[in-house]
Amino acid sequence: MGLSARIVAVPGLWLALDIIVCVKYVPDVSSTELKVDSSGRDIERRGLNYDINEWDDYALEAALMLRDKHGGSVTAVSIGGEEADRVLRRCLAKGADKAVRIGDTRLNVNDPFTVAKVLSAAARKMSFDLILTGVQANDDGYAITGPAIAQHLNLPHATLAKKIEIVDGRVIVNRELEGGVEEIVELDMPAVITVQSGIVELRYVSVLGIRMAMRREIKVMSLDDLGLSSEEVGEPWIRVEELYAPRVERRVEFVGGSPEEVATKIVELLKRRGLL
Repeated sequence: MGLSARIVAVPGLWLALDIIVCVKYVPDVSSTELKVDSSGRDIERRGLNYDINEWDDYALEAALMLRDKHGGSVTAVSIGGEEADRVLRRCLAKGADKAVRIGDTRLNVNDPFTVAKVLSAAARKMSFDLILTGVQANDDGYAITGPAIAQHLNLPHATLAKKIEIVDGRVIVNRELEGGVEEIVELDMPAVITVQSGIVELRYVSVLGIRMAMRREIKVMSLDDLGLSSEEVGEPWIRVEELYAPRVERRVEFVGGSPEEVATKIVELLKRRGLL
């Protein structure tokens, strides 16, 4: 006699989640002062160190936590040359299952609309239930890429996610609004979500994890692999006309000394400026 099995879906349980996380490598400015280069349209990049974009790091962490809870896989995707491998290996060291780099000299990586088109084409080559990105990037702050990906793929999306849950095969997102207000939205999957920093606590990357990640494969794809032509990605929608440091219009002056000395100096300052 043959055996048969009956599979019953349990409410609130999602069998597996395939998640794509879009990550960007950006200049690490924690110990370096940025300067405008001679063209006046970009920063001086010589001597800069690069690291994963802060918001993308939280998107990766959120994806890993969803994967650990519901099963499935996490694929980290980045655009750039071999220098982007450092960020992808960091993702692998943290627990990402796969890493993909889209590297092609014909790409204009400074235009978020072009980046979104390329990432959307890459997503079409994969199986996914969710696409997570950071809310914005440390270097340009456009906050365009995530919503533009959703537009290209014709998918529902939510921005500024502070909490993500999967309930009955749908994704519940708590969005951060102004003034400490949150909005809760419910989306069908597949969906695109942009993740706010602080959504979860970032995990520690172990030395062993980094060593193991160095031996992992990073799949490299070109525009041809994605079915895109140079004409489709070569002409940017956004051009930087000028880049400059904000002009200093006001300066802060610190006054030190005893309370009596500070009071005297403040009175003198106010008099010099015609306020007394």
